[in-house]
Amino acid sequence: MPDKARVDQFIDAVVNGDHVEAIRNFYHETATMQENLGEPRVGRDALMAHEANAMARVAKVETKPVTTYLVDGDSVAIRWTFIMTDKSDVSRQLEELSLQHWDGDRIAREQFFYDSATAWHVVDA
Repeated sequence: MPDKARVDQFIDAVVNGDHVEAIRNFYHETATMQENLGEPRVGRDALMAHEANAMARVAKVETKPVTTYLVDGDSVAIRWTFIMTDKSDVSRQLEELSLQHWDGDRIAREQFFYDSATAWHVVDA
């Protein structure tokens, strides 16, 4: 079960842009990550590779400071806001809810929920 300080460290790593390192430092070796009801990605190395590829496709990703999250035993819920600027300088925003199951001080399972119809809407062109 994570303590609040450990969850705060994870959130800070993501907000500061260390997405791949956050996976390395906060996820179990066999962790899963799932978008809405899609097939889960499995294994920390695969999660890190997927995140590195996503970061390489864009010019910049900004993670807004988190104002809402809950820690209840092994369950954590985080409301994220991401702004991605692509290589043609168009910025898009995603509002996302992440539900996590922690095993000790590492994330074992994570599932993201967002409205795919409005995800990544243009916020600045």
